[in-house]
Amino acid sequence: MKFFHLQRTISVSQISEAITEIWCQWRKQKLPLYLFLAMCFNLVVAPVVYAATSEQLTRSQAWGVGLLGLVTVGLSIYLFFVMFVPEKF
Repeated sequence: MKFFHLQRTISVSQISEAITEIWCQWRKQKLPLYLFLAMCFNLVVAPVVYAATSEQLTRSQAWGVGLLGLVTVGLSIYLFFVMFVPEKF
């Protein structure tokens, strides 16, 4: 088996262009950012769920339960604001 070593040079201008593009897209699209933050927060929640169930759930089930809990809390907060501040929506 041969290993190929590819050496690619990346200039500072390419990095700055990439950062600028990411920054512009982040301003336009908020959903991917929110999904990323939810997944990162679930990295903390899933082990807590896994430990609380005394290993009766598999890791993937604990991940799913944690994500379901985050979605439920998010929807509750959203509906709370829709009920008490309806003129913004």
